[in-house]
Amino acid sequence: MGEVAQVHGEVADGFGPVADAFRRNFTHLGEIGAAVAVYEGDRPVVDLWAGFRDRRRTQPWERDTMVPVFSSTKGMTAFVVASAVSRGGLDYQAPVAKYWPEFAAHGKESITVRQLLDHRAGLPVLDRVVRLADMADRDRLAKILAEQKPLWSPGTRQGYHPITAGLYQGELIRRVDPGHRSIGQIFAEEFAAPLELDFFIGVPERESLDRIAALSATSGLDVVRYERDVPLRIAIQMVLRRGLTYRALSSPRTGAPERASRREFLGVESPAAGGVGTARSLARVYGAAAGRTGELPVAPGILDRIATADTVDDVPPDDLVLLTRSRYHLGFRKSCGSFRFGSDKRAYGTTGYGGSFGFADPTTGLGFGYAMNRLGTAVLDDARARTIRTALLRCG
Repeated sequence: MGEVAQVHGEVADGFGPVADAFRRNFTHLGEIGAAVAVYEGDRPVVDLWAGFRDRRRTQPWERDTMVPVFSSTKGMTAFVVASAVSRGGLDYQAPVAKYWPEFAAHGKESITVRQLLDHRAGLPVLDRVVRLADMADRDRLAKILAEQKPLWSPGTRQGYHPITAGLYQGELIRRVDPGHRSIGQIFAEEFAAPLELDFFIGVPERESLDRIAALSATSGLDVVRYERDVPLRIAIQMVLRRGLTYRALSSPRTGAPERASRREFLGVESPAAGGVGTARSLARVYGAAAGRTGELPVAPGILDRIATADTVDDVPPDDLVLLTRSRYHLGFRKSCGSFRFGSDKRAYGTTGYGGSFGFADPTTGLGFGYAMNRLGTAVLDDARARTIRTALLRCG
C-alpha cells in the first residue's frame, strides 16, 4: 500500500468515481506523479493532479506540470494529418508516392497514406543507424526514409511502427503543406494556440523545461508490486537485444525512455513518440473532436470517418511487433481483443509507452487524457489508465 496522495483539482457532479480511481492509483498501483482530465466537448468535467514530479518525491506535481507522453503523441499527429485531408491537400486512399515521389523506391510505390497511418507499410525499423541528430536534419532524414525497404509486403500485415511512423508522416505533411511546415509547427499554430494547450511536438529553445516531470523506469520489486501485464515475449527480446520488437523500439536510437525529459530529446520533432504535455491538453483535443465543438481544423466528415465503427479489417489482427491483437484506423487505435476503451466501437485514441493515454468517445462526447511519470511495463493496457477509464464508464 502506498501513501494517500493529496489530489488537487476539480470534478463535476457525477464524475466522483474518476477521482476515487485516480487516488487508488497512488495507494495501490505505485503512482509517483500523475494527472487525469476529462472534457465534455469544450467543458472540463475532470481536472485532477497529484503526487510528485520526481522519484525522490521532493517536487510537487503542479497544475501546469508537463510530461513526455511517447506514443500518445500519435493521436495529436493523426489530427494534423486529418486537417491536411480536410483541406484537400491529402487523400487517405492515395499512394504516398503521389505526394513524395522518392518514397516509391524499393517497392513502396503502392503504399497508401492510410496504410502508412495504420502500421501496414512494413516500415517499423530503419536499416541504417539513425540518431537524434539525423532526425533534426529533415532533408537528410527524408532520403534515409525513402531508401528503406519494407519488411513485409505492404498492406498484407500490420506491425506497430513505434517511432518511424511519425518520421514518415512528418515528411509527408511537409510535402503537402503549402508552407512546408512540420507537424510540430502545424500543431503549435492550428491546435495548441487556439485551444491554449500545454503540448509540444518538438519543444522550442525558448521554452523552459523546468515544469517537465522526470520519468522513472519501473524495475526490481516494483515490477512485482505494481505490474500485472508484463509482456514476457517482448521482455525477452529487450533483454536479448534482438527480434523485431526490439529493433522497432530502438529505431531510431533516441535513448532510454526514462531520459526523455532532456532537451536533446524533446527539442527534436518525433511526431510518433516525442510529444510532451499535460493530460488536460490531450483531453481538450479529444473532447473537441468527440463533442464536435468546431474548434479543430478537421472537417466534420473526416471526424465521422475517424469515428466509424465499421472499419475494414482486411489484414490479420495479429501485430507483428507488439505480439498481440491490434486494430488501427487512420492513425488511431480502436478497441480490439482484451484492450477496450470508451463506451462503444466508435471510440478512438492512442496509448503511450509507460501508460499515458488519450481518447475520444464520440457517443458520449467525452475526451480523456491521462499522463504520469512512473513508466509501466504493459504493452497496451496499463492498469492505472484502465482503472480510471473503467470508472469513467460509470459516470455522467
